[in-house]
Formats: sequence, structure tokens, C-alpha cells
Amino acid sequence: MSELIYKEEAYAIVGAAMEVYNQLGNGFLEAVYQEALAIEFQLRGIPFQEQAPLAVCYKGQPLRQHYVADFVVYDKIIVEIKAIQQLGNNEQAQIMNYLKATSLELGLLINFGAPAKLQYKRVVRSLGFN
Repeated sequence: MSELIYKEEAYAIVGAAMEVYNQLGNGFLEAVYQEALAIEFQLRGIPFQEQAPLAVCYKGQPLRQHYVADFVVYDKIIVEIKAIQQLGNNEQAQIMNYLKATSLELGLLINFGAPAKLQYKRVVRSLGFN
């Protein structure tokens, strides 16, 4: 059995997201959760960059088009947040594209909109969804 990549860091990120969910519940817009999660990261001393631009290259040439991740945390984990009923293939493909564009290995997809509990998925570039 293989070890989870960035296990402690991912645990800290999900813990911060759970605190936000416990305080706010579901039903708010994504922007509200993003602002609250930034505050929670600050309170916990978790290093992050909010609305991080992600360069995309084609054959070694940077494109004018780029992605914007909700957060890059610990300089190595992309965190994309949603406020929707259920995570689906489109959301998973989005974060996988972010990982491919940056060559980072781990992404966390966090959904504050699911009823009853926080929903999250780990996405590892080299493995796909897990």
C-alpha cells in the first residue's frame, strides 16, 4: 500500500475547511467560503496564495491564457473550492488540468455546497482521482 502524498498538509487543509463548514454550513456563494477559508488558513498559520495564477505552456512556450486556482497552499497543493450540490467529472477534470499545467502533484477539491457534510476529493496528477 502506498503512502498518501503530503498527508499532513492535506489533513491541515481539510481540517481548516471543516471548521469553515462547521461555522457557516452550506448555502453560501463560493466567494464567501473562499474568504472564510483564507481567514482560517491565516488563523492556523497555513501558508497560502489566494487566486493564484497558473501558467499554461504549449511546447515549452507560455500561453497568454492561464488558469486561476482558488488557492495554492504550502507552495505545493492546489485547492479548488466549490459550492454545488455534488462534485462531478467537470470539477475533477478542472483540478486535473490545473495539476498538469503546473506539474504539481496534489490537488484538493473541496465542496461546501453538499447537504449534510463537507465533501472533498484528493486528486493526484500521476494517479488520477483517489
